[in-house]
Amino acid sequence: MTPPTPPRRRARVRARAVALGAALVALALPAASVAAAPAAPAPRHGSESCARTPEPLSGDARRVLDIARKAREDLALNAVLLRVTVDGRDVVTGALGESMTGVPAEPDMHFRAGSVAFAHIGTALLRLAEQRRVRLDDTVERWLPEVPRAREITLRMLANNTSGLHDYVTDPAFGAELTPHPFRQWTPDELLAFPFGHDFWYDPGTNWSYSHANYLLLSRALERITGTRIDRLVRELVTGPLGLRETRNSFTPEIPEPVLHAFTSDRGLYEESTFWNPSWTTGPGAVITSTVCDMARSAEGIGSGELIGPRSYRILLDPGTVGLGTPTKTCPASICLKQTEERHFGLGVIVSGGWLLQNPSFSGYAALQAYLPSKRLSIAVSATKTATTAEGNMAQVVAGRIAAALAPEDPLVP
Repeated sequence: MTPPTPPRRRARVRARAVALGAALVALALPAASVAAAPAAPAPRHGSESCARTPEPLSGDARRVLDIARKAREDLALNAVLLRVTVDGRDVVTGALGESMTGVPAEPDMHFRAGSVAFAHIGTALLRLAEQRRVRLDDTVERWLPEVPRAREITLRMLANNTSGLHDYVTDPAFGAELTPHPFRQWTPDELLAFPFGHDFWYDPGTNWSYSHANYLLLSRALERITGTRIDRLVRELVTGPLGLRETRNSFTPEIPEPVLHAFTSDRGLYEESTFWNPSWTTGPGAVITSTVCDMARSAEGIGSGELIGPRSYRILLDPGTVGLGTPTKTCPASICLKQTEERHFGLGVIVSGGWLLQNPSFSGYAALQAYLPSKRLSIAVSATKTATTAEGNMAQVVAGRIAAALAPEDPLVP
């Protein structure tokens, strides 16, 4: 689902909750039909480098890379990084194009992963609930007394975007400040001043609308509940157990080497945006960078419910959002987007058909991690733009073409 897009000269973000959906998938799933590379041993997640699949390529590996190569040409992309796995085993890992002029793109390059952090925080919340350290339906006034209507807002509402808070990213006043100052360091209180300055779209829990403020506040709440900084908490509960050694937070615009450089025309002139300050994207401690190999593993670990029990997995897939998203006099159809069984926001993930995904896109970076439980198929793509690349998340388009070849009966719909 796509929140309203600001005009060209306002900040653009695609860390959107795109529409999604799926019937709840069972935890016991049939074996995959997509062929993994037979010679490659199952990787020890995070313990070895993110390298290209050795040549010569054949079968699905060659097919996927050919699809990505044609997509890069069709979409006028600067670089495409990709990894496809089945049951955690490499089908193909590759990189096309350039990071910057004269510097070839490589699979192990790091890039901004934006809303992938929301999937990790959502699973961290579920794990804390399983440990009885929190309840999803606890209201937040004890930990977030500064939030309007805190006695009505629960942790679940923050995690599934049903609080009714405005999204500061699509606020014209925020865009007017961000666009001319892409290197500004934002504080959470500065960001929250935008949604707190508006009336709620609806009474908390009664409708659905996407807001970055929700995960900013959820991160703050979990820090206060546990006494642990959110980056350390997520490392302890999610990214550490999944072996995501190349997925990390930074409190500055730094990106670990090697870096996939980004470029954008968001401000009217095609320019490098690699080190624009991402502090506005979510709360401190949850501003992450990653690699396609970590994202493929993340897609599999989160999408399969590897770290949580069956009841929590059902909540991950539908935390009460299906059926919400009804336009009202106070919430237009462009904001209160319909949440259907086929496409809806889960708990930190997007559910679309049979896929579970996240699709960050901002400041010249676009990425997607997606997992299809019925085939145990994981797709991770990162893409960067040229001056002629069209609007939208092009990593999503590339991944959609790959999915169409490997799982034609389960289209990966944006």
